[in-house]
Amino acid sequence: MANKTANVLARVEPETKREAEEVMQKLGISASTVINLLYNQIILTKSIPFPLTLPREPKARDEMTDEEFSAMLQKGMDDVQAGRTRPAKEVFADLRRELS
Repeated sequence: MANKTANVLARVEPETKREAEEVMQKLGISASTVINLLYNQIILTKSIPFPLTLPREPKARDEMTDEEFSAMLQKGMDDVQAGRTRPAKEVFADLRRELS
């Protein structure tokens, strides 16, 4: 087994670090172990081992065709009728988190 003597220095947001460390603690693994696992997967796959994509940004109404707008409205109606709804308070809280 190779001697682990190289250091990695990374800056992360404090809340992200805290939340990730809570998960790692529950799993019984250290940040060093996670970093080693990630690096080994990068080497094995010759890639980042998870998709890197841009979040889908919503279109403004004037950027949509009438068909796209109608389909969006129909999907909303279908969701309501199927009971796939959430309280507005939750939705706005999620939006605040995403935008902050």
